[in-house]
Amino acid sequence: MRSADFETIVVEHPADKVVRIVLNRPDARNAQSFRLLYELNAALDRAAQDDGISAVILAATGPHFSSGHDLRDTEKLTDLQSDVVGTWCGFGCAGAEARMAVEKEMYLGLSERWRNLPKPTIAQVQGKVIAGGLMLVWPCDLIVASEDAQFLDNTVTMGVSGAEWFNHPFELGVRKAKEMLFTADYVSAADAHRLGMVNHVVAAGELASFTLGLALRIVQKPLFALKLAKEAVNAAQDNQGRWNAMQTSFALHQLCHSHNQQVHGSLIDPGFVQRKH
Repeated sequence: MRSADFETIVVEHPADKVVRIVLNRPDARNAQSFRLLYELNAALDRAAQDDGISAVILAATGPHFSSGHDLRDTEKLTDLQSDVVGTWCGFGCAGAEARMAVEKEMYLGLSERWRNLPKPTIAQVQGKVIAGGLMLVWPCDLIVASEDAQFLDNTVTMGVSGAEWFNHPFELGVRKAKEMLFTADYVSAADAHRLGMVNHVVAAGELASFTLGLALRIVQKPLFALKLAKEAVNAAQDNQGRWNAMQTSFALHQLCHSHNQQVHGSLIDPGFVQRKH
């Protein structure tokens, strides 16, 4: 797997059995263009299929991990050379159908795929992680954050009920999830650690080395046992109702888009532009 194969990510092999996939749009604060999401998916697929890889680190260049979806991205899903990963279609249809199809495939579909990647994944997080950025971090099995890391979902401010991959209650607990959504306040690395969302908080200068050290401890274990341990824990979470809750929240998210389109003529409340300053 070579970095030359990609435009928006870098692939590194920092140690035996470990691959590090790095988001590489620092000028855009690693905002998620369609191309970045599908290149990330391709790199994760290759890691999953490589028997020589036992752990995957997801990192990012620049001061911030991800500013969320790239709202300025003009590329269409139908223009990408990547194959879709699900069975949904209708990406060019009229009305709510196209938007729901795109997000079912690209946001809900990709994040869910990454959550179920049959190898341990570790998010290496610094700076701000905003809205759609959570949909890159939360699917990972472990999260290591620098002391300056901050997590935010400001989608309610935008007139939408939450990020498409709605794992908030399972990451933060019900009350903190509601506060995060209602206020659009940042959750600090320390609070995220206290609530169980983050495994470790380390000094910024130690983030990469600590994360790699954690990965090296993991890859010493038999890969098949790691795969099955991950599947068992994911199944336990799903049996708590995570998947059904995800489907309900996604439908409500689409209702918000349709409401905003009818009332404001856009997918989000245009007042967001004024409120965010």
